[in-house]
Amino acid sequence: MTAGPAGTRRRTRIGTRLLATLAVGALTMGAAHESAPADTAPPGDRSPFTGRAAQKGPVLAVKFDNAPRARPHTGLAQADIVYVEKVEGGMSRLMGVYSSRLPKAVGPVRSARESDIELLRQFGRPALAYSGVRSSLNKVLKEAPLYARPFGSYPGAYFRSGNRPAPHNLFVRPESALRTAPKASHPGDVGFRFGPAPDGGTRTAARTVRYSGASHTFRWSPGERRWLASFDGAPARSSSGARLGARTVVIQHVDMPPSRYKDVNGAATPYIKTVGSGRATVLRGGKAYKTRWKRSSAESGTTFTLADGRPMPFAPGQVWMVFADR
Repeated sequence: MTAGPAGTRRRTRIGTRLLATLAVGALTMGAAHESAPADTAPPGDRSPFTGRAAQKGPVLAVKFDNAPRARPHTGLAQADIVYVEKVEGGMSRLMGVYSSRLPKAVGPVRSARESDIELLRQFGRPALAYSGVRSSLNKVLKEAPLYARPFGSYPGAYFRSGNRPAPHNLFVRPESALRTAPKASHPGDVGFRFGPAPDGGTRTAARTVRYSGASHTFRWSPGERRWLASFDGAPARSSSGARLGARTVVIQHVDMPPSRYKDVNGAATPYIKTVGSGRATVLRGGKAYKTRWKRSSAESGTTFTLADGRPMPFAPGQVWMVFADR
């Protein structure tokens, strides 16, 4: 039996709808393949530090040694935020900020710096784990609006590993450290915004931030869809052997003049000025985005905006903040 014009039109419409449905499905599958799994948690259940679903526990900051003999690091991959800081001699130290996940052990732990106080004010009153400071800075840290938890005063939260030489063998147990600071602040808004990548940006394979005694490179991995970190030209790894890196890396250009404090060799410690404004580059999705950063006071968070004034959205997940000279 031969179908009439009406039947032909009906089959054509059904076929068109079917093709459209298949096309939409293919696009959706392609997008899912290129993106991280969607996080359907309500905004109130997401960490303001990572944009992901999290049980927002108290905030603990830990100062990490980053000398070559201190690597690989333990527990750094579980931090919500990782800061890369310049210290005396042009070397670098790291600071991990924890709330969503607490590893059993973190380290190696090293000393704090004066500018850490200003940096941490945006987190309310967090706990800070560190190995010690120059005696002249002790009183300043103890009077700062944070819960200072140095090794010397809270030895029960720390242990030394027999697998590394001192001073690169000191580790902290985050849960133990936080038990001594029951009133430590919980996560609040620090200025980060998360969402789909904006238009624009410049295709970028890698970016390096150099200090006089250290280098930090972040190379885009299409396979892992994140920026893989290297320190001094060597792949940065956790003690498990996994590569360290993040989906979002922020290179924030700041002033770092000499502070009033010096190390045992007489070298002045840089003071990293994180209050103010300036330029920043946000790396995400294999692209580099030119942005402006602004932090109006020590108590406020840091915002990152595009040239048209819109907030620069980060990719959900761990964020690395790398301080670079202006």
